[in-house]
Amino acid sequence: MTKQDTTVCIIGSINMDMTITTKQLPAKGETVIGGEFITYPGGKGANQAVAAARLGSAVKLIGAVGDDVFGTSLLNGLQGEGINLDGVRVKAGCSTGVANIILSEHDNRIIVAPGANTYVTPKLIDQNIEAITTSDVILMQLEIPIETVEYVTNIAVKEKIPVILNPAPYQKLSANLLNNLTYITPNALEARELKLDTDCLEIDDKLIVTKGSEGVEYKGRCYPASVVEVKDTTGAGDTFNGALAAFISKGIPLSEAIPKANIAAAISVTKEGAQTGMPSLAEVLNFNTEVH
Repeated sequence: MTKQDTTVCIIGSINMDMTITTKQLPAKGETVIGGEFITYPGGKGANQAVAAARLGSAVKLIGAVGDDVFGTSLLNGLQGEGINLDGVRVKAGCSTGVANIILSEHDNRIIVAPGANTYVTPKLIDQNIEAITTSDVILMQLEIPIETVEYVTNIAVKEKIPVILNPAPYQKLSANLLNNLTYITPNALEARELKLDTDCLEIDDKLIVTKGSEGVEYKGRCYPASVVEVKDTTGAGDTFNGALAAFISKGIPLSEAIPKANIAAAISVTKEGAQTGMPSLAEVLNFNTEVH
């Protein structure tokens, strides 16, 4: 049995992705001729918000953009997804965050310039405290200040609200933060860093590790990935995280939520762009793994 009208609160980055394709990645000091250049709406917070919204959750996004063309465009797109943007601050005189994405051989390399995302501070959290405390689940990433992630998690523990942290881009997490998190969703590289920084045995029950084409691992069990034709892996992890939060908020057990989120991620890589490939709930439920 699942809950209806559940709310996911996502606190995180809002970026414009600037993607260029190339057949050859340049070496140090080298210039190569690339292919197509496209801008896509992105940012881990925004991406995960779109993923959760398309899967039927009411989504509240807390974040920040600059007072520039990118910021206006991104907010218009998020509003069109039905996401509550009352918690998004427009920072005057600041640029919106951007991500420079090099796409080559169906994989990507990304550099992020945070811009307005640095203004997602504990003060902004205090201004939106009701949005947080009335949510069924909270989802965060690390493209916003780590002190904000710590601050929110402390609030969530007091309010008994589950918190999912997608530790990307990776940085060392404090013992207090690790203890307070409900689930941690690193990819394989981030999980390796986490194991070097901490005793993973103490947080093993919290680790949900995404491994791309190898699937997802949780408590020693591997949930296999669906075989699809890959066009662009950008946003696959964000799709998984947003979907996982959406399904958990509905009361779906992890043994069902992880495979469903895995399917959502598989569908997302069949299209280009982070948000453009994110599926609806109907697409996930109707996906036939035997056909693909």
